[in-house]
Formats: sequence, structure tokens, C-alpha cells
Amino acid sequence: IDFKGVNMVINYDLPTSAVEYIHRIGRTGRAGHTGKAVTFFTEDDKPLLRSIANVIQRAGCPVPDYIKHFPRLQSKQKKKLIKKPLTRESICTTPQCFLEKAKRKTKTTKENIKGKKKVKEDKNGSKLQTVSES
Repeated sequence: IDFKGVNMVINYDLPTSAVEYIHRIGRTGRAGHTGKAVTFFTEDDKPLLRSIANVIQRAGCPVPDYIKHFPRLQSKQKKKLIKKPLTRESICTTPQCFLEKAKRKTKTTKENIKGKKKVKEDKNGSKLQTVSES
């Protein structure tokens, strides 16, 4: 799928392989346009960084020296990480103020529904009784 006009990709989790990294950032800079990719990583991701850094460097982009000196990932470790990627806490990118506003709106809606009276009708449409919901 080609998404036109994508000029930046943000990876909130580090891809498990250089191939996956290339696939993700390939959404930017299509058809001769330039693009940027930002990838966040943790201490646990260090073993995966070196292979990705090599790809970035071969493409002619700058790579910080400290990343180049990370130890290489052994074949067994690599297979293990690909089969079972690191587990992470969920990331919420929605600003807290929006979450609080939605919570208040939901609470207000529930209170309004709870306070309304409901009229029950029989099959002929005549009113039987007024019931207050609780």
C-alpha cells in the first residue's frame, strides 16, 4: 500500500529486524521525496540496534558512534527475539486532557440516562405505567 504524502514515520517500538525496519520507514520519501524516521528504543533493545544501524549507515545516513559499538546479536538470540519479541507496557498517545474530557462526558451521559423516566407501553400503544430507572 502506498500512502501519498507521508513524510515522517515514528516507531514507538523497535522493529525486530533490519528488514522490518526498512519496510516501516519505506513509507516515507517515496517517488524521490525526502522523509524522516524516528525510532524510540530502550536498554532492552540494544541487541537489535546494531543490525539496523548498519543498514542506516550503508544508506549514507549518520549513525551515532555509541550505537556502532553495541555487541553483535548471536544467531540464537536473534531467532528468540523474532519468535517472541520484547513485551512492553502499552503506549497511549492520546493527551491526558482528552482522556479526562471523554471520561467526564461518559459520566454525564450515564447520569442523564439514569435520571430520565421511562414510560412503558403495551402492544396497542396505551401507557401502562411510569417507571424511574435506577
